Amino acid sequence: MLGMDYGASGGRTMLGSFDGSTLKVEEIYRFENAPVRLGDHWYWDFLRLFLELKRGISKYWNSHGGQLASIAVDTWGVDIGFLDGRGRLLANPYHYRDARNEGMPELANDIIPREEMYSLTGAYPWQYNTLFQLLSTERNDPVLWEKAETMLWMPDLFQYFLTGVKASEYTVVSTGGLLDPVKRCWSETLFSRLGLPTRLLAELVQPGTRVGNLLPSVCSELGVPAVPFIATASHDSAAAVVSVPLMDESSAFISCGTWSIMGVESAVPVLGPQGLQLSFTNEGGLEGKTRIVKNIMGLWLLQECRRQWAAEGETADFADMQEWASAESGGISFIDPDDLSFMAPEHMPHAVLAYCRRTSQPVPQSKGQIVRCILDSLALKYRQTVEELEQLLAKKIGAIHMVGGGVNNRLLCQLTADVTGKPVIAGPVEATVAGNLLVQAISHGEIANAAEAREVVARSFLPEVYEPSDTLRWNEAYDRYLNIAARIAEKG
Repeated sequence: MLGMDYGASGGRTMLGSFDGSTLKVEEIYRFENAPVRLGDHWYWDFLRLFLELKRGISKYWNSHGGQLASIAVDTWGVDIGFLDGRGRLLANPYHYRDARNEGMPELANDIIPREEMYSLTGAYPWQYNTLFQLLSTERNDPVLWEKAETMLWMPDLFQYFLTGVKASEYTVVSTGGLLDPVKRCWSETLFSRLGLPTRLLAELVQPGTRVGNLLPSVCSELGVPAVPFIATASHDSAAAVVSVPLMDESSAFISCGTWSIMGVESAVPVLGPQGLQLSFTNEGGLEGKTRIVKNIMGLWLLQECRRQWAAEGETADFADMQEWASAESGGISFIDPDDLSFMAPEHMPHAVLAYCRRTSQPVPQSKGQIVRCILDSLALKYRQTVEELEQLLAKKIGAIHMVGGGVNNRLLCQLTADVTGKPVIAGPVEATVAGNLLVQAISHGEIANAAEAREVVARSFLPEVYEPSDTLRWNEAYDRYLNIAARIAEKG
């Protein structure tokens, strides 16, 4: 099985082999990903990303050959592309951080109040949601809007150009604010009230659906057979949650990448005003489950610092940055990772310094102090989110499972345990692509269900456990962090 995993900063093609007990994952190909600025807007370069997808398939076939059971693709959520009536891509998809969505939540709320919209969709009204991208396209790009016949999310676009099948996989669609989370279908009420055309909607399919085979033209170009394509849990966070080993009902998870997606798996969505007040969103999971999650800015903060420092001649990697931070004292200065000043700043390190000045805190004096400030702040944000989850669900969280690339940052894992006062079970690092592959194995009947898939993960990847220590020291820091965030919120 081949799993293609696209993240906001990079992608990879991974080969998965399941022997009936454990899953082995082998890297075939890896590449960088970044948005492209054209004029005043940010886009994804879909044509290059599709080329990288084909390169991954070719590299596998040239190096391994033989039988391949299936292929599947997962990506980040919310972003979409439009096809015309002949199935042609009308434009490169906009990047979710593009400023064109500003003002769209308020426009929608004039028609459907926030509380009612949350009860309809379970989606917190982040301005990057697909719903607001649609409203922006309708108002700001009328030519594209008039020509558009179908919209597809990013993994569905890859699927379409590989197989010719137009279908929208449930977990990635659930990131967009367009679904009824109870009936698990398109929200007819939402489309009707906002006047959005239903002609754009493709068939909804559940994770694990075999949608078709590679097109003859693709097979001819790449020299491969007509391999089946599986709509996996196509939202990368949904795939990552499949790989949380032996998670029980008292556990929370953090899928730690460009975004930190933190939450719990639930049998039912949360649609009341408290969920909206606490900024939680409901997203689809495997086997009809709901992921009640909060989107936290995550490693984007470090990625952007690294990018800026590289532009200035500092070629440090993330391991170097972790060493810098480890050498600094913690608990000095904090930021709110979700402050809008960090959404898409021109210069992330300067944005961190400006926040500290604005909140009358000690201003970091070195790169190491900036990184330490970010890592401390992420751990504090995780604690705040855990406490909000406990409040929302009326139950205690016993442990936190961290998966994804952030697990490589041992300092962040230990800080998360120390600050929250809860054990952190870290791993697997390759959770997203492992989940992608496990859903394929379920589709093939090799694994029975999600519970069995998590048993496979526990046998296949050795987690590392971080026990909390020095928790009392962090209680005072947490109080300061909350006060700082509250002061900023009051100032607007």
